[in-house]
Amino acid sequence: MSDDKNKNIDADLVRSLADILNDTDLTEIEVERGDLKIKVKREVTVAAAPIQYAAAPAPVAHAAPAAHAAPAAAAPLSMPSDPATIVARAGEEVKSPMVGTAYLQPAPGADPFIKVGDKVKKGQTLVIVEAMKTMNPIQSPRDGVVAEILVGDAQPVEYGEALVLLEA
Repeated sequence: MSDDKNKNIDADLVRSLADILNDTDLTEIEVERGDLKIKVKREVTVAAAPIQYAAAPAPVAHAAPAAHAAPAAAAPLSMPSDPATIVARAGEEVKSPMVGTAYLQPAPGADPFIKVGDKVKKGQTLVIVEAMKTMNPIQSPRDGVVAEILVGDAQPVEYGEALVLLEA
């Protein structure tokens, strides 16, 4: 009988609990209703990813004096050391509203939703993020052109992670 109860888990409740984790610094939350017990947990190792990216520009910054000696090399070195500037110039980020797995096509072997250079309309599905066996279409917030697809097919994504860059 407990298997029947597991099949009737309230997905909205689980999503709400996941949202609480994303909106706070909590790493785990647990709710009990009668015999039903739901525990939502966020891996702490995810927080290490931004630290690795933040550390990467440091060697480039130290190499800046050498770059000044060779002006031709200065431009290529300075662009990767400031990824926020590159993203701002490239377009508007469409971010994941949840933790899950990104899929670039509706089914294995099918054509992808979008390709770089495609013109998209507001509301058009760009990717799908699967969370807890639920497929969530991520739609374009506006009309535009796909400048870059920032995730791979079946790639895990985090809340707020940029999935696609749109140009005007």
